[in-house]
Amino acid sequence: MSTEPRLAEAAEPEPAQRAAPGTDQAVKETLEDYTLRFAPRSYRRWTPMVVATTALGGIAYMADFSIGAGIGLAHGTGNALLAIAVAAVVIFVTGFPLAYYGARYNIDLDLITRGSGFGYFGSVLTSVIFASFTFIFFALEGSIMAQGLKLGLGLPLWLGYLVSTLMVIPLVIYGMTALSKLQVWTTPVWLLLMVGPLVYLVATDPGTVDRFLAYAGTDGDGGIDTASVLLGAGVCLSLIAQIGEQIDYLRFMPPKTEANKRSWWTAVVMAGPGWVVLGALKQAIGVFLAVYVIAEVGASAAPEPIQQFKGAFDAMMPSWLVVPLAVVLVVISQIKINVTNAYSGSLAWTNSFTRVTRRYPGRMVFVLVNLGFALALMEADMFSFLNSILGFYSNCAIAWVVTVATDIGINKYVLKLSPHAPEFRRGMLYAVNPVGVVAFVAASGLSIAMYFHALGDTLQPYSPVAAAVIAFVLTPLMAVVTKGRYYLRRTDDGIAEPLLDEDGNPSAVAYECHVCRQRFERPDVAACRTHDAVVCSLCLSTDKVGDHVLPAAV
Repeated sequence: MSTEPRLAEAAEPEPAQRAAPGTDQAVKETLEDYTLRFAPRSYRRWTPMVVATTALGGIAYMADFSIGAGIGLAHGTGNALLAIAVAAVVIFVTGFPLAYYGARYNIDLDLITRGSGFGYFGSVLTSVIFASFTFIFFALEGSIMAQGLKLGLGLPLWLGYLVSTLMVIPLVIYGMTALSKLQVWTTPVWLLLMVGPLVYLVATDPGTVDRFLAYAGTDGDGGIDTASVLLGAGVCLSLIAQIGEQIDYLRFMPPKTEANKRSWWTAVVMAGPGWVVLGALKQAIGVFLAVYVIAEVGASAAPEPIQQFKGAFDAMMPSWLVVPLAVVLVVISQIKINVTNAYSGSLAWTNSFTRVTRRYPGRMVFVLVNLGFALALMEADMFSFLNSILGFYSNCAIAWVVTVATDIGINKYVLKLSPHAPEFRRGMLYAVNPVGVVAFVAASGLSIAMYFHALGDTLQPYSPVAAAVIAFVLTPLMAVVTKGRYYLRRTDDGIAEPLLDEDGNPSAVAYECHVCRQRFERPDVAACRTHDAVVCSLCLSTDKVGDHVLPAAV
């Protein structure tokens, strides 16, 4: 048996990749939205602006209004706005390198994480973290929608939870094709319903702004307090993993060329780290509407977005139209974000399961798994202890995202100890890379201990800061200590054709996988260990005995 494969000959690119007759149905399914795979150029036919609009449509969630309201009610407007701003800066800075890599190399955040310090199996940890993010926020949005259905239609909450869960399944089945249409057509209506009430209240009653700015909160005296700002920022930073959902869309960006570079960069920045600008504005609006509702109705309803917008609509339109419009806004928002949560969560679970078991059961199995977790959280009334869940979760999410962003920004571009081009294929990576795994475990473990007061009450508010700082320091330190030796198991994948074309984009040259008999573009294949042929990344992942996996380089 040959241990070093010979050159595999390239085939001409095809306009689309089609499943071969008799191919396993689970493998065929990955060709709808390239689950677990590099997204090929032949599939990426959307313009940069369509991709950006689709990605931004996924952040239409109402949770921001609840998060902002919760922070504002507890700590006051001044502390809340500072907390929102601090979190937004951190999210933007860490999200930029991740968004660029996803769009430039057409891979999702899990595949980026594999080659950015974690290794082939090491990134299973972060896949579970990301999957948890999707079902936590699915449950949050589902709870908000159930509140709207209860107000508008009188449905009991338990039934509203079930309806909000089941209604997204048909939309998630079709992946990017259906999601792009949904997000583009619903975004203008959503923006009008969200911004209209705010503009009306400020224009017709300037006193609402004064009350908003003067609100002191239940735990403060109106002054700026560092602990309050950091506690609030910790809750906002639970959204740092949202960049993973943005990248699930950005990986379908067209190749960056001299002709489209302006629109390409605009789309990447706007729909990548730029999502947090709109997110921060929504959180600030949540504080504003909560203060308004307190003055008009009372504090008990203030954290619920359906009540916030009902109160705002009450001031600007006939009473018979108020509840229907508030319900429409909540339903549109919930559908827009929860199809994304269900879609991205299914990818994360599938990624983890396939690597650990070397079986690919199909993405729809994990759509149902993710929805099951979300429904359980809704029925347990997670909305009532929202900030506690998000404050704890943010420590893990911060540690992960900062570790990967630091590996890209520092280890790849400054220290040059991490390979510049991302690698995700089995056989090319070590199972575990201590650079990212050690940094992530140390940062998340210590920050969680701080969050639960293990290091004293004084340090507790600083847990998100600790997660970010430890991950930022340890990631390059571990790369230096290990001299970058655990990034690549081998540097040669046995194919002479370069991975990147003359413009630095992933090559579109197509090869046929000799296992599944389907054609895949250059970055998604490697030479076979036992045949003078190539194997696609999914067939490598599901190779139970390792017959096709290249040996470690001598």
